Amino acid sequence: MASNDSESAKRFKDDIPKPASGTVKIGTHDGIFHCDEVLACFMLQQLPQYASAEIIRTRDMSKLNECDIVVDVGATFDRSRHRYDHHQGSFNDTIRTLRPELNMKWDIRLSSAGLVYTYFGEEVIKLIMKEKLNMEPSAECLQAVYKKLYDGLISEIDAIDNGVPMFEGGEPRYNISTHLSGRVGAFNSRWNEPTPAPGCLERFEKAKAYVGLEFVEKVKYYATCWWPARDIVSKGLANRTTLHESGEIFALDQPCPWKEHLYQLEKEQDVVGKAKYVIYCNSENDWRVICVPLQPASFVCRKFLAKPWRGLRDEELEKVSGIAGINFCHQNGFIGGHKTREGALKMAIASLAAKEE
Repeated sequence: MASNDSESAKRFKDDIPKPASGTVKIGTHDGIFHCDEVLACFMLQQLPQYASAEIIRTRDMSKLNECDIVVDVGATFDRSRHRYDHHQGSFNDTIRTLRPELNMKWDIRLSSAGLVYTYFGEEVIKLIMKEKLNMEPSAECLQAVYKKLYDGLISEIDAIDNGVPMFEGGEPRYNISTHLSGRVGAFNSRWNEPTPAPGCLERFEKAKAYVGLEFVEKVKYYATCWWPARDIVSKGLANRTTLHESGEIFALDQPCPWKEHLYQLEKEQDVVGKAKYVIYCNSENDWRVICVPLQPASFVCRKFLAKPWRGLRDEELEKVSGIAGINFCHQNGFIGGHKTREGALKMAIASLAAKEE
C-alpha cells in the first residue's frame, strides 16, 4: 500500500540536518570517484535541506565528523547520525530489508546511492516531478515511479559498485541498461594526467551534473510515458474476454510500454500467465501480434506464433497460414504482422490453437 504524505514526513523527520555552523556540509571520499557517491550527492542536493550544501571530499575523519551528512566513506551506516556508508563488513542491507513495506524483489546489497535513494528517493522524485513537470503525483504513481527507477537505474549502480555477480543461475540478478557507472568513471583523471589537488571538485561536479541529467530524464520518462501506459494496459486486460472468449488475447488502444504493467496487473487480478498475445496498431494498415514473454527482457514466450509461419512473409505466408493480408512472422515466432486488426486477431487465435512442436 502506498504511503501517504503524513506517513512519509514522519518516516523522514530525522533526516533533516541540524548544522553546527552556518553551512550544511555533505561529506564523501576524495580520490577516484564512482557513480554511487556522485549520484548520492546529486540526490541530496535536490532536497531543500541540502540544496545549498557544500560537498567536502576527504578521508580525514576529523573533517568528515564536521559534516552534516556523509556518504560512501566512514565505515558507518547510522541514519540517526546521517552516515551512509556501505563498505563495512557488517553491512548487508538491501532495499527490501530496509523498506519491507514496499514488497520489492531486490536483494542487491546497497551502495551509497541505494542508501540515499532508499530513504530520500520518494521526496527527490516528487520534487523533480513538481519542478520539471508541474505534476503532483498520486501516492500510487509516486510509489510506482520510485520502484521502477530503482529497477531501471539504481539497482544497476548498487550491483556494480558492490561487485555483485550478474548471474547465479538461469536468470540475471540485475540488468545493465544504462552503463552509467562506466560513463561516470571516464570523468576521473587519467593515469598520465596531473593528479588533481586533494578534495578537488571540478571533475566530480561535471560527473554530478551528468548523472543528474540521467536521473531527471528517467524520472520524467517514467512519470509521463511509462506510468500513464498502465491505464491502456488495464483497459485491454479488462476487455480481453470480449475480444476472444479464451481471455488469452488482449488489445492495446495504442502502442505503449506494456510488459511490466501487464505482469503487475495480472498479479493484482490473480490471472498470472493468462495472457498469451497482445495486438495493437503500429501504423496505418500495420497491425502487430506480440507474444507475451516470460520476463520483460526475455525472448522466451508463454506461447509463440504458429511454427510453420516462422520466417515467412507475404504471399508465401498467406498460403501457409490461410490468412489473407498476413505479411510477416519473425523467424523466432515472437512477433508477426497483418494489415488489419481483424487479421491480427485471427493470427493470435490460430496460434493459440496450434500445437506446440
